[in-house]
Amino acid sequence: MKKHILLVDDDDALRESLAEQLALHEEFKTTQVARATPALERIKEQDPVDIVILDVGLPDMDGRDTCRLMRKAGFKAPIIMLTAAATDADTILGLDAGANDYIAKPFRFNVLLARIRAQLRHHANTEDATQRLGKYLFISAAKTLTDTADQRKIKLTEKEAGIIRHLSRAQGRVVPREVLLNDIWGFNSGLSTHTLETHIYRLRQKIGDNEAANPLIVTESGGYRLGV
Repeated sequence: MKKHILLVDDDDALRESLAEQLALHEEFKTTQVARATPALERIKEQDPVDIVILDVGLPDMDGRDTCRLMRKAGFKAPIIMLTAAATDADTILGLDAGANDYIAKPFRFNVLLARIRAQLRHHANTEDATQRLGKYLFISAAKTLTDTADQRKIKLTEKEAGIIRHLSRAQGRVVPREVLLNDIWGFNSGLSTHTLETHIYRLRQKIGDNEAANPLIVTESGGYRLGV
């Protein structure tokens, strides 16, 4: 599943250049806005934003105030702020506003890319991490899937959450049964792949995957993958 980046900068040339460079990496998709107001609206939409790249100098609102409002609205994903000022005081103001990272302009794209990936990796291991999987929202730490069609919340066991977590990390690639079994149950478990198959069967029953036209979990020769 691609990570959704929201680019918020009124410098059209810079914003569009960043979007073009990010588009070269298949792991990302981007949405661009030039002002704070549409950015604040965008984070409330159903398609979740995984990370925000937010300029300090926006025409309708200071970027730090925008960051505060995003946090107040319940936005938990990482925010990286961009600024033309590089003083320690300016950095502190940005971090105090709720930003996770602060980058001074001009910067190299590879540096920003590394910061984006680092923040996404860190956030994936927090209790606030939310991931869109087709029609579901998956919260790894809470071990829940929420069906966005009817807002039905499905509570998962530790093993069920582990299965979805591992399949989502594969980004559509097939994960062999033995890999899932070893990673989730442990290398010394001594269990057969029948244990994994039983858990996946019960998980499919729980989420209604067996009757779905586009199932979340797809069986392939040798393993499983996500169908989203």
